[in-house]
Amino acid sequence: MWGRLRLAGPGAVRGSLRAMGTAGASRGGLADKVALVTASTEGIGFAVARRLAQDGAHVVLSSRKQSNVDRAVAELRAQNLSVSGTVCHAGKAEDRERLVATALERHGGIDILVSNAAVNPFFGSTLDASEDVWNKILQINVTATALLVGLVVPHMEKRGGGSIVLVSSIAGFSPFPLWKDEAVKEKMMENLRLQRLGVPSDCAGIVSFLCSPDASYITGETVVVGGGAPSRL
Repeated sequence: MWGRLRLAGPGAVRGSLRAMGTAGASRGGLADKVALVTASTEGIGFAVARRLAQDGAHVVLSSRKQSNVDRAVAELRAQNLSVSGTVCHAGKAEDRERLVATALERHGGIDILVSNAAVNPFFGSTLDASEDVWNKILQINVTATALLVGLVVPHMEKRGGGSIVLVSSIAGFSPFPLWKDEAVKEKMMENLRLQRLGVPSDCAGIVSFLCSPDASYITGETVVVGGGAPSRL
């Protein structure tokens, strides 16, 4: 599930920050744009980072562990993609600030933020979740994301606009169980009209589109990549 914010002009955040009148580019729709992607050394975040770089962006990857950053950067650079990386624990203010500073130092600005970092520290009934669990979920999934958006928006304004994509889960619309055997998996598949489980690359193209000039008149939308699973409240 992808939430998009748009920046219509200085001081006007209306949900995919997108610059008005952005022109296309020779290496792809995102040529020479600067993108930050959190939690981007594996899974959906990595697939998104790779696609943005393939479409021309300079991408700054991040992860909580330096070893993960080094591995992901090396893999993408081997594909001749313009990527760099830094350690960033999304819940730590100093790490968020370093992520932004890294992009500014290396590329001089920020055009795109894909906020992919999130936690799910508890499985079971929400009524059984402790206060510590709720605090952690809200601190990482909500507060840290909002504060990171607040850090990047001023730099996007200086460049005339930008795009922000917030990654969430379809479980917000339709809760589903974690499976440990094929029987549970098959039961879950009954709700998927495409009859297959999604893979990270299924999510990458829509993010790149939302950050591109082709999506310049899309803002404040929720886009579900869910294989046809129920996705409306």
